[in-house]
Amino acid sequence: MTGTIRVGIGGWTYEPWRGVFYPDKWSQKRELEYASRHTTSIEINGTYYSGFKPETWMKWRDETPDDFVFAVKASRFCTNRKVLAEGGESVDRFLDQGLTALGDKLGPINWQFMATKKFDPVDFEAFLKMLPKEKDGVRLRHALEVRSPTFDTQQFYDLAAKYGAAIVYAEDDEAPEWPKIDLPTADFTYARLMSSKEDEPSGMTSAELDGIARKARGWAKRGDVFAYFIAGAKVRNPAAAQALIGKLA
Repeated sequence: MTGTIRVGIGGWTYEPWRGVFYPDKWSQKRELEYASRHTTSIEINGTYYSGFKPETWMKWRDETPDDFVFAVKASRFCTNRKVLAEGGESVDRFLDQGLTALGDKLGPINWQFMATKKFDPVDFEAFLKMLPKEKDGVRLRHALEVRSPTFDTQQFYDLAAKYGAAIVYAEDDEAPEWPKIDLPTADFTYARLMSSKEDEPSGMTSAELDGIARKARGWAKRGDVFAYFIAGAKVRNPAAAQALIGKLA
């Protein structure tokens, strides 16, 4: 079985993209419409900072193509805390805001942890136990983005696999200390690619994109793939995503 490879960007509202990614004079209100037709997935980042009303989720659903999928970044109030096990109320509030209105367009939820968050197996398992497999009849897929080297351990890998959560493969040239964990702990792969360069029109060289394409095809052998060009030279990320989509075609 080969999974579907989806490639995209983080968010869709970024002023420097206007006239570079978005055509000149393209209406700001229609940026999601445009971005969702030139990528195959988008990671919603605004949810890390605040919640949105159900009507907003329905609007995003209706503005995008039928086969489009969103990833959603979980609220920082769930993950940026000393004791994760005490965040049940924040997890419930995040999940209750209306994101299931996306229906089949709801992809993985990225639970991102700061680099200062160290691995505590007991507390982390308590956190994983709070993440439901479905809500309102919609499947929930969970991805764990960890940045402390303390997570680069078999005990963490085993916990992620036990709960069917993907470990985010995060690649950032400016943060070599972050663990690059590439293990099949879930039936999908989640990658965040943060090394685009402004002096490259397509964000990365053709050879670099070829390397990512090879990785993505390998990941697809074990399930669906969600890969996002995020951070780095952000102005180039849409071009990088489109170039990678072209190489995977």
